[in-house]
Amino acid sequence: MTKKLIIAGAALALISSCTMKNPLLTESSAPFGAPEFDKIRNEHYLPAFQAAIAEAKAEIDAIVANPDEPTFENTIEAMEYSGGALNKVANIFYNLMEANTNDELQQIAEEISPMMTEFSMYVSLNPVLFERVKAVYEKKDELGLAKDQMTLLEDSYKGFVRGGANLSDEDKALYSKWSEELSLTTLQFSKNVLAATNAYVLNITDEADLAGLPEFVRTMAAETAAEKGLEGWAFTLDAPSYSPFLKYSEKRNLRKDIWTAYNTRAIGGEFDNTEIVKKIVDLRIKIANILGYETYADYALEERMAKSKATVTEFIKNLLEPSMPFAKKDVADVLAYAKKNGFEGERLESWDFSYWSEKYQQAEYSLSAEELKPYFQLESCIDAVFGLASRLYGISFQELDNVPVYHEDVKVYEVKDADGSHLALFYADFFPRASKRGGAWMTEFRGQSIENGVEKRPFISIVCNFTKPTADAPALITHDELTTFLHEFGHALHGIFAEGRYGSLTGTSVSRDFVELPSQIMENWAFEPEYLNSFAKHYQTGEPIPAELIDKVVAAKNYLAGYAQVRQLHFGLLDMAWHTLTELPSESTVEFEAKTLAPYAVMPAVSGTAFSGSFSHIFSGGYSAGYYSYKWAEVLEADAFSLFKEKGIFNTEVAASFRENILSKGSTEEAAVIYRNFRGHDPQPEALMKKLGLTK
Repeated sequence: MTKKLIIAGAALALISSCTMKNPLLTESSAPFGAPEFDKIRNEHYLPAFQAAIAEAKAEIDAIVANPDEPTFENTIEAMEYSGGALNKVANIFYNLMEANTNDELQQIAEEISPMMTEFSMYVSLNPVLFERVKAVYEKKDELGLAKDQMTLLEDSYKGFVRGGANLSDEDKALYSKWSEELSLTTLQFSKNVLAATNAYVLNITDEADLAGLPEFVRTMAAETAAEKGLEGWAFTLDAPSYSPFLKYSEKRNLRKDIWTAYNTRAIGGEFDNTEIVKKIVDLRIKIANILGYETYADYALEERMAKSKATVTEFIKNLLEPSMPFAKKDVADVLAYAKKNGFEGERLESWDFSYWSEKYQQAEYSLSAEELKPYFQLESCIDAVFGLASRLYGISFQELDNVPVYHEDVKVYEVKDADGSHLALFYADFFPRASKRGGAWMTEFRGQSIENGVEKRPFISIVCNFTKPTADAPALITHDELTTFLHEFGHALHGIFAEGRYGSLTGTSVSRDFVELPSQIMENWAFEPEYLNSFAKHYQTGEPIPAELIDKVVAAKNYLAGYAQVRQLHFGLLDMAWHTLTELPSESTVEFEAKTLAPYAVMPAVSGTAFSGSFSHIFSGGYSAGYYSYKWAEVLEADAFSLFKEKGIFNTEVAASFRENILSKGSTEEAAVIYRNFRGHDPQPEALMKKLGLTK
């Protein structure tokens, strides 16, 4: 028996011993093969990872030991289809780490991290495996490959090169060491952000300190206090609690308190991330350098639409500079209004802006979030978002009560195509809790793929932090939350409509600066009267939303557009500043951020505060050297939605083209080509400035 077969035999023995009692490793008996969350326990994860990694290694070993000449099928396809068990376990575990974590899961994550990094290196730094891939790649033009096969081959080869396959043995060891450190450090960053967020509570016991807060905010705060065993009212740093407090509270000192807490999360104190930020940046510089790149941005952008840091820097600058006068005017207008209405300071501080801009919006447009909220009952919005997808694409959603969920708040739906065929399972998790990180995102428990002629349809999930129902009212969401819902649902459609053989090329497996197009284009419908009229009704009276309210929503669409654009570009600017460094700055994390953003400040800087310590997108998410992608995709969606505006916002021919050319295409072609196939031309940047009203 060869050494390779001994390893494979040991792997199979380990898998066999774990399989009998581990729901992560057995075939699911749930409908559609969905994850059996009702059976999965924390103690299942570590042995499941161990067994699945052993199986994945055995599959790689089998490819390496194959005595036959390397071919696309026995090397490239075999690699693509390897690691199925590991992907299943990892998708479940890491999604729950974000959506429903606990101390034990976080501890398991720390144990798993070096195992996963070691496996990644086992594949990417395997010299014999790389030689097989290289042998196929070098004769790619002779193989008669289909378009998706050619893309998979080229991606596989580039993945090895970008993963260190050409490094010397000494450099491979360093690359492995730094990659493992980076994995653990980003994990610690995320853990600190969640802990710092949960550690803060603004507990109010004097009702006078609730001045200005609407009843729904007070009710929610009272229920939060009761949940935490506190008297009175409790406000947290979760968005549905934090944002309304800043927007409505008349108590400036308390607004300052909660704003400062939010903007010093993980800056100093028990959960300090300031040195962790620097460590992450340093490790990324080292990894980029050893792979032959000057900066981490050079490495990351090579595989994106933008291609280079020069392109991104110019893109940000070309939006930022013409937007600055509009942003400064927005701030000046809000300050002028505030001074006319009792504000005695010479300038607005950051904790003043939400409060006075909300009042100015009410005065300017007679519109407030509180006034709109009764017309956006969450259940009605769910029906409306599903209804929009049905109207555009002919698909339907049916809620299921026989599919296990990981938390009682989660709902599951079967998605069917127009012909009644099964498309996907769709999981929706809407409300905040201490075990869930902030923000909103789409993910998947299983992607789409075809293997041996059998198609696996995806399990797609969106996770949000919307306003919860109270004892007195159902879940009523803000118009902003409706917009967020549509955004994440756009990502979900990208996953639901996935088509193709290879999971690494389907669904949302596209370049980071293209992936936001399907999500951001959906936001447009939140401002279309014809759509809003179809579902927005008062939750108590059933009366349709008044036409004048919709007119106000549309009129106020670009309220503070300059300020909002500059704020978003600030994040992209900060991201690029960190990831275009060639060495660590001498300043502290807080000082570096302040220096970076100072030339483009529209609000006074607040000493000691910084966003970097909790900037999860770039320090523990997938947006490092990629936060510009949101604005990049806004240009794409503004140009793309103009076709819907031209042909009709419910035009099924345009929708069918968008599904065929964008949503179902994955990354089988270059993103720029995919976009041109839909729109007929390259994206027009002026479409965004025009849409936002930021033109002279």
